[in-house]
Amino acid sequence: MITVIEALDHLFSLVAPLPTEQVGLAEAAGRCMVAPAKANRDQPPFSASAMDGYAVRGEDAQPGKTLTVIGEAAAGHALDGTVETGQAARIFTGAPLPQGADRVVIQEDVSRNGDQITIADTLEDNPFVRPMGADFKSGQEVSAPRLLRATDIALLAAMNIPEITVTRKPQVALISTGDELVMPGDTPGPDQIIVSNTYGLKAMLDGIGAHARILPIARDNRASLEACFDLAQGADLVVTIGGASVGDHDLVGDVAASLGMERSFYKVAMRPGKPLMAGRMNGAAMVGLPGNPVSAMVCGHVFLAPMIRAMLGLGKTLPPRYEARLAHDLDASGPREHYMRAEVHDGQITPEPRQDSALLSVLANANALMIRPAGDPPRKAGEVIQYLPL
Repeated sequence: MITVIEALDHLFSLVAPLPTEQVGLAEAAGRCMVAPAKANRDQPPFSASAMDGYAVRGEDAQPGKTLTVIGEAAAGHALDGTVETGQAARIFTGAPLPQGADRVVIQEDVSRNGDQITIADTLEDNPFVRPMGADFKSGQEVSAPRLLRATDIALLAAMNIPEITVTRKPQVALISTGDELVMPGDTPGPDQIIVSNTYGLKAMLDGIGAHARILPIARDNRASLEACFDLAQGADLVVTIGGASVGDHDLVGDVAASLGMERSFYKVAMRPGKPLMAGRMNGAAMVGLPGNPVSAMVCGHVFLAPMIRAMLGLGKTLPPRYEARLAHDLDASGPREHYMRAEVHDGQITPEPRQDSALLSVLANANALMIRPAGDPPRKAGEVIQYLPL
């Protein structure tokens, strides 16, 4: 068996950044932008009012002073004229500041009678002006690489950037194996269960920038497995779930080898997830995950997610680990690195009382995988321990 870190090193050697493509901004959410984007304009493109009120010259912003209103400026409609001494312009939030004016007196600090306003005896010091380019200036860059969030998309739109350069989405083929499985919505026989791993992994992988497709269930015979591998052609990453162990019905390794897989490793010193297999087959990376639902999902977080990030051009880096303090004492850990389902709240981490790798309900309740190193000694409440967020 190899360690988790050694397994990740092998997995990173199987993948490389994928080619790039141009996409419109409306299709860019969740994509990995790989080239910096430069603003095509200042924001705001003019000095603008931050509040509803009256635009005035600074020297006229005096408590008790009376000014003459010469016009109005609204968002998208600048005042055609100049505010001179003794004058004011009605102005609304977002409107361009008229020539001659350099501050806004908010409407709460003004009384109006016809075309005359009188500034109140108490006047706020805030000029209520958003200077030109205060948010960003023309030529300012949004750095890359980065996975684009909704806030990034909004910024790029404001910069008047209609399309960007992104990495092509990694194409992932997901193959669940086993005679005991049926698809959700089907009627299982008395000895069958519903396949869940492929759906959970698809949701995970799609959420981090890949495009995963669920192939038909491969039955426990060579012909069915070969047919599913044939359907996986064109994928950048082929993921099998189940059938990678050493039982009489675990055929994935043998069938993959007969189809040209070059095995990189088999078995990792971790729990859950020990029977993990990886290699290359027909130009694609291949990972064989264990069949237990929690094992497959944990391996997805620990191994598949970093592979996807590497293919997106985000670097071959380990998943970031966070720290929290134990909520209660723990006994010594076993000889394998243990990824325990846990809950983190207010800086404290509590492992779930049941850690069986078949219990999806426990995983669904967890928001973290608490990491116990191989041979970890007993731990006391309050000690700091690492975890991966879910």
